[in-house]
Amino acid sequence: MTSVPIDSLPGGHATFYKFILILFTSCYILFIIMGKLLSKIFGNKEMRILMLGLDAAGKTTILYKLKLGQSVTTIPTVGFNVETVTYRNVKFNVWDVGGQDKIRPLWRHYYTGTQGLIFVVDCADRDRIDEARQELHRIINDREMRDAIILIFANKQDLPDAMKPHEIQEKLGLTRIRDRNWYVQPSCATTGDGLYEGLTWLTSNHKL
Repeated sequence: MTSVPIDSLPGGHATFYKFILILFTSCYILFIIMGKLLSKIFGNKEMRILMLGLDAAGKTTILYKLKLGQSVTTIPTVGFNVETVTYRNVKFNVWDVGGQDKIRPLWRHYYTGTQGLIFVVDCADRDRIDEARQELHRIINDREMRDAIILIFANKQDLPDAMKPHEIQEKLGLTRIRDRNWYVQPSCATTGDGLYEGLTWLTSNHKL
């Protein structure tokens, strides 16, 4: 098939085809620009999350319930687990660090760059709630954590005599924290109840 140069076409046809060519070129450029703009607005964003709490609070169970969608058998974390969880176009890079008392002095090495703190509380462990309060305030008073928003997972709500969110709020002394953005989310790591509501709060309250 022989191609015919546009300039060799009759005047009216040449003008029409040039118009079509310019129109399609302009639409293509506009499509590329809009695609980049929409990707910037609605594309995946990232947030660095540090998940801490006393040992046996349910941190690792929460992490893998979010990552895999199922409850997994866990052992006490010695060191850390790190996973990426994507939810509502946000990539949460979650660092789950062991909570045994001998490991806690190492927590501060994970503070840098943290945008959101998830602090997990075993609501059935009334004997150690004061210990949890002390650790929480030690974390948030560190200057490396001053810009992090704070999500408290009031975990194990399925257990008998579990403390409710308002009681956790009081026991942890959260009402005295007036210069930080915090929220208490009731949760059950094994069933997943409350976990995505917590992530929704994080996405809504952090400037990504």
